[in-house]
Amino acid sequence: MQDGSISSDQMPRHVAVIMDGNGRWAEAQGLERNEGHRAGLESVRSIVRGSRELGLQYLTLYAFSMENWNRPKGEVGELMRLLEHYLEVEIDEVDRNGIRVRAIGRLDRLPSETQRSVESAIARTADNREMTLVFALSYGGRTEIVDAVRKLLRAAELGELDPERLDEKTFASYLYEPDVPDPDLVIRTGAESRISNFLLWQIAYSELYTTDLMWPDFRKPDLVSAILDYQKRERRFGLTSAQVGRPGASR
Repeated sequence: MQDGSISSDQMPRHVAVIMDGNGRWAEAQGLERNEGHRAGLESVRSIVRGSRELGLQYLTLYAFSMENWNRPKGEVGELMRLLEHYLEVEIDEVDRNGIRVRAIGRLDRLPSETQRSVESAIARTADNREMTLVFALSYGGRTEIVDAVRKLLRAAELGELDPERLDEKTFASYLYEPDVPDPDLVIRTGAESRISNFLLWQIAYSELYTTDLMWPDFRKPDLVSAILDYQKRERRFGLTSAQVGRPGASR
C-alpha cells in the first residue's frame, strides 16, 4: 500500500487528464483568463511529480485541443509561451526523474519556437523509461482518426495493406503513438462531464472520473482521490462479475 490506502497492485497503468477550468478559475477571482493558465501550470508540475511518485507508467495531459485554435490570439499565444516555459524550466527535473516526453496531435500547426521546445524535450528524454509523459497538443480525437485513415489509405494504395484484413489492432497501429497503452482512467476537472474530443478511439473502455475542482486547484492529493475511486470499480470489459474475479482488477 502507498499514499494512504492506494493498492500498488491495482494502480492504473495509464492516466489521462482533461485539464479544464483555468479560465473560469481566473474569472471567479476577478483575474484575466491568462492568469488562470499560469496558475494551471503549477498543477501540471504537481501532477507530473505526483504521478512519478505514485509509480504511474503513463500520463497524458490534454494541453491544447484543435478547437483551442479558435480562441483569441492573445490567449493562444500565452498558452504556447507557457508550454515553452514549462519544457524549458522543468526539463531538468523531468529528465532526472527518468520521465520520457512525447507529444501527439498536429504538431506542425504549433509555432516554430514551440515546435523546437517540444522536439528538444522529446529528444533529450528519449531514453528514459521510468514514466512516459504525453502532451496532447493541437490535438483532436476525430482528427487523429482521420489522420489514421489517411495513412491506411496510402498503405492500401501502395499494396502494403489488404483492406479485407483490417481489424482493430491494425487500425490502432496507425494512430499517433500506437505503442502507448489505452488509458485506464480519464480524469476531467472543471465541473464538466464531457469527453471533448479526447482520445476517442483509446478511451472505449476507460474509467471516467470528474471533479468540480478547477484545474489550478487540482493537486497530488486529488489525483490520489481519483485513483482510489478507480480502484473501487469493477472493470468487466464486457464480461460478467464472476468472470472478472475481483472488484477493481484492471486487467
